[in-house]
Amino acid sequence: MNNSDANVGFDPERDTALANHILGMLQELGEDPQREGLQKTPERVAESMRFLTSGYEADAAEVLRSAMFQEDYSEMVLVKNIELYSLCEHHLLPFFGKAHVAYIPNGYIVGLSKIPRVIDIFSRRLQVQERLTDQILNCIEETLKPLGVAVVIEAHHMCMMMRGVQKQNSLTTTSAFRGAFQKEETRAEFLTLLSANLH
Repeated sequence: MNNSDANVGFDPERDTALANHILGMLQELGEDPQREGLQKTPERVAESMRFLTSGYEADAAEVLRSAMFQEDYSEMVLVKNIELYSLCEHHLLPFFGKAHVAYIPNGYIVGLSKIPRVIDIFSRRLQVQERLTDQILNCIEETLKPLGVAVVIEAHHMCMMMRGVQKQNSLTTTSAFRGAFQKEETRAEFLTLLSANLH
């Protein structure tokens, strides 16, 4: 975590209140918050949660608008294997995996680093994978107004792996397609590129 990330959304009063809640949780779990290993845990958890939910403090559309460039290119642009980490809103346990995003420009392209940044912003909120997929797609569609957008997310959910059904090898895939990607041939090209090892 760099210093700028660590300070996102910093609010001493809110962090103190959150740390106090964590302290109470430790006590309710039967732990002794005063033992050496736990003395700073409430503050560390508060800081960690602030970072993991820092997406509420950022505007994904503004991130895209900050790096939009006029360009006549009108073929598919694909950024794949983008790491993502989020928290399931049902159990506050992590889910993590990869996102694959493609769009077909309609007069504008965007700096490639901004697509992973958009994914980070929406991932750093309490989420479900289905909503996360739609939010990424909608942001790109509404901001760039491309000819088409496609988003696929593959993720492992700790709420399935650590508790509940405890299936360690399960993988959840969600997808969303708009515009040109609703055509069978364009979607097929996208899926072929996803599975291709071109390097």
